[in-house]
Amino acid sequence: MSRWTDLAGKASGEDYAARFATLARSGKNVHGEAQFCAALVPVGARVLDAGCGTGRVMIRLAELGYECAGVDLDASMLAVARMQSPGLPWFQLDLAEFEPALLGIAGGFDLVVAAGNIFPLLAPGTETTVVERLSAALRPGGLLVAGFGLDEAHLPVLPNLTLSDYDDCCAAAGLTLVDRFATWDADPYSGGGYAVSVHRR
Repeated sequence: MSRWTDLAGKASGEDYAARFATLARSGKNVHGEAQFCAALVPVGARVLDAGCGTGRVMIRLAELGYECAGVDLDASMLAVARMQSPGLPWFQLDLAEFEPALLGIAGGFDLVVAAGNIFPLLAPGTETTVVERLSAALRPGGLLVAGFGLDEAHLPVLPNLTLSDYDDCCAAAGLTLVDRFATWDADPYSGGGYAVSVHRR
């Protein structure tokens, strides 16, 4: 069981979407992740949203002209995503079992994005497998972008994954660190409780 499943229970999708809708109404930019990704690959690029949740990031990227697919384990999250954008491809699957061919889609993505604390909320011990699966879905030269918390102030669970751990997983999967930022607004990273990492296959 993933740490997210243990945390969220059975009906998290609508609550999660409502929280971001409230933030958007207050004037807060809720599309930072999509804007960050759009700065890395050209319009029309293929993007996999790994741990897509309610689809906030992927729907925005699709609106900007990207060819997207989303994968998530949480049925309640995906129900919201499908309701908001029924024309986009949403798949329910554990990322540790992800293979594009099993879903009837092509691999060779230009970018894979894992936003929203995906890696710290995986089932413990599956981090390396998930990175390997996502790396294999990238084209040569493709990018894996992941943003997640590193301390209790930035996570809903106790921290269990360090940046060093994550970089080791990426190196084992044939990925090289390109850059690291403190926020999705691309502020420089100089330590701290949240990091956005960009690795290249």
